[in-house]
Amino acid sequence: MRLREIAALGSVLTALAGSAGAQDKPGFKDTPVLPGGQWRVHDADRPTPSVVTPTAQPGGAPSDAIVLFDGRSADAWTPKGTPWSVEDDVLTVPTRGPDGKGGGDLVSKQSFGDVQLHLEFRSPNPPTKTSQDRGNSGIWFMQRYEVQILDGYQNPTYADGTVGAVYGFKPPLVNASRKPGEWQTYDIVFERPRFAADGSLVRPAYVTAFLNGVVVQNHQAMLGTTIWRQIAKYEAHGDAAPIQLQDHDSPVSFRNIWVRPLPESAIAQDLKENSK
Repeated sequence: MRLREIAALGSVLTALAGSAGAQDKPGFKDTPVLPGGQWRVHDADRPTPSVVTPTAQPGGAPSDAIVLFDGRSADAWTPKGTPWSVEDDVLTVPTRGPDGKGGGDLVSKQSFGDVQLHLEFRSPNPPTKTSQDRGNSGIWFMQRYEVQILDGYQNPTYADGTVGAVYGFKPPLVNASRKPGEWQTYDIVFERPRFAADGSLVRPAYVTAFLNGVVVQNHQAMLGTTIWRQIAKYEAHGDAAPIQLQDHDSPVSFRNIWVRPLPESAIAQDLKENSK
């Protein structure tokens, strides 16, 4: 084979190899740069998402979830008083004595910041109380920021205290409650607040919540640490803290509790910030 033919063949093989490489890594390098300056539109070098395997069962924990209660034990939790009972795959708030003593919240042993949470809860049936005394509990992210649990079915109460509310601040968009005794589902994304080195607030906490598959809070900013009958306010704290389930003297039951800690890249960013 003559030298010129060998050179031509080499060029063809190189082109084919480059084409194969392009097919292995689809995308473009001649497109505009996105706000933030790191990646181009359809960038061939942009990392692809990691693979997470969902379960066949709706509401089941995906492959990367941390399971906090699977029906077998409450080992992932620390009681602040009387241990919660585990029976028939269900975790239930303990009943207090006639003197009101006993009970207590349940605190996760692990700490979390930005997180996706799934849990299922059930209010007592038949209901024996009304308003805030009926099926009352709550999910306290970082032991500070509460999304309300309440029996909201035909149970009049103040709007920012019903099920799906950011308690004491923002009522749910709709009342998506099921009847007492029926299992209900919460899917919540919580974004922790950000603080500067001097303790000042840089970005508030945000919550997006679905109750029984219906959005009840849509990326809602939170005012601060939940408090009763007062205006919430922020106090600087660390990047992670436990999740706390509230005992409000009502035997609310729980099952299928899992979380997915979220990376910083999952947190929504203002396009103005990205364009700096």
